[in-house]
Formats: sequence, structure tokens, C-alpha cells
Amino acid sequence: MLVVALLAATAVAFGLTEVLKLQKSPITGTNIVKVFSPVCKCATAQAAIRFKLRERDVLDVSIIDSNDVVVATIATGRAAPAGRVLLRWDGRDGAGQVLPEGEYRPRVHLREAKFTTVLPNPIRIDVTPPVVLALDVTPLVFSPDGDGRADGVGATYRLSEDARGVLFVNGERRVLTKFARPEGRLDWYGKIAGEPLRAGRYRLAVGARDPAGNVARRTPPVVVRIRYVALGRNRVEVAADATFAIRVSSDARTVRWRLGARSGTAPPGTLRFRAPTQKGRYTLIVTANGRSARAAVIVRERP
Repeated sequence: MLVVALLAATAVAFGLTEVLKLQKSPITGTNIVKVFSPVCKCATAQAAIRFKLRERDVLDVSIIDSNDVVVATIATGRAAPAGRVLLRWDGRDGAGQVLPEGEYRPRVHLREAKFTTVLPNPIRIDVTPPVVLALDVTPLVFSPDGDGRADGVGATYRLSEDARGVLFVNGERRVLTKFARPEGRLDWYGKIAGEPLRAGRYRLAVGARDPAGNVARRTPPVVVRIRYVALGRNRVEVAADATFAIRVSSDARTVRWRLGARSGTAPPGTLRFRAPTQKGRYTLIVTANGRSARAAVIVRERP
């Protein structure tokens, strides 16, 4: 008889266990932010805690640390209808102090269902900003003219942690990497709203933003120069019909020049010209990929 009783009790216990397994949890559809920074003063300064209730209930929600100690309370006696529930936690304890870096989990109690659970999704507090450890910017001179030759500048960087790289041009954010990685490259093609910028000097700096929202200190600016075509000097004085030379700098394979009635093409470098035979003031125009540079040529009478 004792054996039969034990077998019967085991069968009942097994049946109850199976019934409990088949019962659906009153909480479903959990979606919780994985990492955030309470001090970033950004959109990720709070952790969003989302889940669904199968039936209406009254909630008590607290945050526990890795030792199962309650460190914050974010809802007490909150009436919630069936459906979606959204709660937010600012990463602070009851005294308003930011909690130490680490992992925390929400604990939810449903008063009417007499159900308590610790949501399995950990929330990590991260208040340490990334650091830009290394930066290399090349080339320092480029021409965004679309000819495929030195059209842009690249900033290769290395960070102290996974983060998205950010490139600033003259203090304005221009490029942001898509993924958070410890190293990468930011390419800028000298354009704003699709339009190439004018020739001149520009200050480039690199920063970073980690998944929690912490922002790195920007690097000291690196000065780069947009140059389409440039002349070594913008004024020449020369005798009539004499030759003179000007240094032409450009990334184009060839440049086109015009001086008085003469014109021609040549590769960039030191170009030699013959002055007009009549004295006067002329303009040397050198063009590369639709961009031009000019120099005044003052022709004197031959001695």
C-alpha cells in the first residue's frame, strides 16, 4: 500500500507540474534597453522597460542588482490595463544618486495575479566615455571634383571601446559611422548637401559615441586643404615675348591654360609660358576639371 501511495503522489505531483508548464505567463513581449548612461544628457539617459500584460493588474516594479538587492523602485501600486506597459528608469537610487556601473534587472510583482518575476533581460549602466587613442588623417590636400583622384580625405582612428566614430568639420558633425566598433575610418568628400565646398582650409576633428550615449572628447583639429587648382604666384612681371614659369598644383591629369591669344594643355607641375609681344596687363587662366585659378601677367617693353 505504501508503494501505491507513493506512486499516486508522484503522479499527482507530475500532473501539477505539467499543468503549471502549460500555464502562460501573465507577462510577455519583454523588450528592455541593454545599456544606457544616466549622465549622458541624451536620448539614452534613461532605460526603457517594455512588456505586455495578458490581463489588467496592479504593478510593483523595482530594480535589483547582481546580489538580488533592491536598489530602486520605479512603480508602486500602478494600475495597468491589459496590453503594453512602458516604464522608464533613470539609473538612480531612491536618493537620486547614480548607481555604480554594472548590470541590473527589473523585478515585477502583479498584485491581483499574485505573480512575481525577475525579467531576464539585464540592463547595464555605463558612464565611462570612450577615448580616441589614435588618429591618422590623409591626404591633407584633396580636391572634391569627382575625377577619382584625391576626391576625399580619410580619418582612420582607434578607440578605447566599441563606439561610433564621428567626424567634425569646422566644429559641425559631418560623418557618423553606422556601427559601434573599436576602430574604423571616416571618409569626407568635401561636400555639404551634395555640393563641393570652395577651396580653402578646413579643421577636422574626430569624436565618438558609445552605445550607452557617452561622448568622447574630440581630438585636436587637423587642418586639411581643399585645392582644385592653385598657382605658385598670382602676379608676374615679365618682358614682352620673354618666357616665365609658374608652378601649377592640381590633382587633375592635365590642366588647360590661356594667356592672351595663346592656349594649350599640360600636366600639372612647373609650366613655362611665353609672354605676349605687346606690353600691357594680361590674365593667365589655368583650369582643371571646371575650376580655375588666375594670375596677373604684367608685360613690359623689351629693354
